[in-house]
Amino acid sequence: MPGRETAATKRERAVKVMERLEASMPDAHIELDFHSPLELLVAVMLSAQCTDKRVNMVTPALFQRFPSAHAFAQVQPTDVEPFIRTCGLYRAKAKNIVAAAKILVEEHGGQVPLRRDTLAELPGVGRKTAGVVCIHLGGDDAFPVDTHVKRLAYRLGFTTHEDPDKVETDMRAVLPTPWWTKGHQLLVWHGRRTCFARSPECQRCVVAELCPKKGVARATTEKPTGSARSRAKP
Repeated sequence: MPGRETAATKRERAVKVMERLEASMPDAHIELDFHSPLELLVAVMLSAQCTDKRVNMVTPALFQRFPSAHAFAQVQPTDVEPFIRTCGLYRAKAKNIVAAAKILVEEHGGQVPLRRDTLAELPGVGRKTAGVVCIHLGGDDAFPVDTHVKRLAYRLGFTTHEDPDKVETDMRAVLPTPWWTKGHQLLVWHGRRTCFARSPECQRCVVAELCPKKGVARATTEKPTGSARSRAKP
């Protein structure tokens, strides 16, 4: 890796990184199961501090009981809690889902708006969740930043920031717009499968020669708390 790169060469490197990741993971996709915009919104809300696998285990029964925003809006959070109890923070999530559903019914006819700023105003949503919903449903362009995207963006030398909004700004600056949706998903997959928070597997990383590995030495010397935890989605 060169000691210093220009904005232009950084953009070129970013595209090369994405091309290699795409070649190695052509089937990279969102791993939450959903069949409607509402189901995606609720699933992403549930995924906070919970694995996608766990969310996918609870949503079939949840959506069978509450198939629409109107159905969620007519009940109390305590009616939702039993369906999502294993997701973590389930009381807060149930409260937010019901509150968000009421707003969708009252202000949007029960439909999920695809404007990021509008979505981000819903209880329990925020810009990251709103961005994920938008990019997978053809809404506003975005480069949502979760824990994996933030970690990889820093290690790859595309950002020096911790704040998700600033990380997103940096990623949007180094990648052309057509790469934003796919690029987000590729970084998530790579973070879950290779570039772990602790003990990243650089020896088998397809972009190792393009990566300055910022902070990796520190990550590899930290004492792991268990392989499962190091690989799990926070």
